[in-house]
Amino acid sequence: MRYGLIAGNGKFPFMVLEGAKHAGVSLSVVAIREETDRDIERVAERVTWVGIGQLGKMIRFFKNEGVERAIMAGQVKHVQIFSRAIPDARMLKMLLKLRKRNTSALIGAIADELAGEGVKLIDSTFFLQDNLPKTGTLTRREPDLREREDLEYGMEIARAIARLDLGQTLVIRAKACIAIEAMEGTDAAIRRAGELTRGDSRKTKGSGLMRGRQPKLTGGRLTVVKLAKPNQDMRFDVPVIGLPTIQAMVEAGATCLCITAGKTLIFDRDAMIQLANESKIAIMAV
Repeated sequence: MRYGLIAGNGKFPFMVLEGAKHAGVSLSVVAIREETDRDIERVAERVTWVGIGQLGKMIRFFKNEGVERAIMAGQVKHVQIFSRAIPDARMLKMLLKLRKRNTSALIGAIADELAGEGVKLIDSTFFLQDNLPKTGTLTRREPDLREREDLEYGMEIARAIARLDLGQTLVIRAKACIAIEAMEGTDAAIRRAGELTRGDSRKTKGSGLMRGRQPKLTGGRLTVVKLAKPNQDMRFDVPVIGLPTIQAMVEAGATCLCITAGKTLIFDRDAMIQLANESKIAIMAV
């Protein structure tokens, strides 16, 4: 069976190529001109470059290569497709049929177009199972009682909002939700929580009678909960953490991270866990 890769930006496509190589599989790669790192040509045997709106060219390449299964890895900013790309006839026809213009609707439509041509879009982590954590604590330090209480509270909220298709990350302190991830991404949401708690300290200091009326967000540690949705579509929406996540936690004053076992992709795993251990951050997969 022939496999193909639709490569977006970042490290993810390179990880897939390496995982496929270990499995003895060579991938036919569609590289996105506006997104993909040019180094992809050094590590992939067969690469074709397409513009972000050239759906027809991508499908023709896969069919010529005999591809039956395709993997999508790396971000492709969907805003470019709607506002900056020059779509070919195949892409334009697909876009006109969309009822919603969000990422899920867009990638789902692309998956349908591929399937109609005999190319099935599969789980992005198909060749990366060793990069998905098993249940348990990944770091030397276990979450303490206070952090576990915040984790339980955060998981309760995460399950409640999962159906709303919001961000996957929550930041909790003392059973209070400090931040919910929006469009800015996980690391930025963590930093926003840190800024909010530090900002509270500055505002309440010297505020006289108003001091007692404001919610006290300072004086405690932050706990980060990043959970996959129950219906997480691992073909194109994989929860990811890495070194920048731990760096953001250090900056924000967060000491504990909870992720979903088997559904969270870890970039630079060894270096990430080393930094977490050095920073006394606990990481747990549930």
